[in-house]
Amino acid sequence: MMYPILRFIFVILLIIKPLTGAADNTILVLGDSLSAAYGLKQEQGWVALLQEKYDTNQTPIKLINASISGETTGGALRRLDSLLKEFQPSHVLIELGGNDGLRGFPINRLQSNLRDLITKSQQAGSATAVMEIHIPPNYGPRYTKQFTASFASVAKQTGSYLMPFFMIDVATDPTLMQNDNIHPNQLAQPLLRDIMYKAINHWLN
Repeated sequence: MMYPILRFIFVILLIIKPLTGAADNTILVLGDSLSAAYGLKQEQGWVALLQEKYDTNQTPIKLINASISGETTGGALRRLDSLLKEFQPSHVLIELGGNDGLRGFPINRLQSNLRDLITKSQQAGSATAVMEIHIPPNYGPRYTKQFTASFASVAKQTGSYLMPFFMIDVATDPTLMQNDNIHPNQLAQPLLRDIMYKAINHWLN
């Protein structure tokens, strides 16, 4: 027979433990249109689909999608302090840089902004991951090579997890792309969800 006080403690532990687990796995997704479900409803995007998967599997992970179409590293940097304060994420995933590259921004500015995004997040107590981003080759081999190499370089400098670009296989399949050939369509979203499910699990474990 369980004494009343022990029963009370047991119930409290059952209540607290799931909440603690969720608080330890709040991931702020800081991205651009590729993560903002551009051209689609928010619930159709990979972030929302992945949250559904976590919820169905009762996995204590909460995704906060702070992605904005057209976002640059500089724009995200201006928003980051308020996002960190509001959501207090345990993890920050940075999927940014594509718009910097498409606009031909200087490589040193890209790298500086990425470092600042990571440093601010780490100072707030968040673990960080940066996704390697690719841009079309028509920007010239020198710029394209330097651009892509920036992500691995910054990740190494800051001790961040380097996440592979999730669009590599999707972007080469016209049936998975919108008419602009830049953004993934609705058919691609479950595939991106599964890619990111594996990538995030690898990061967290």
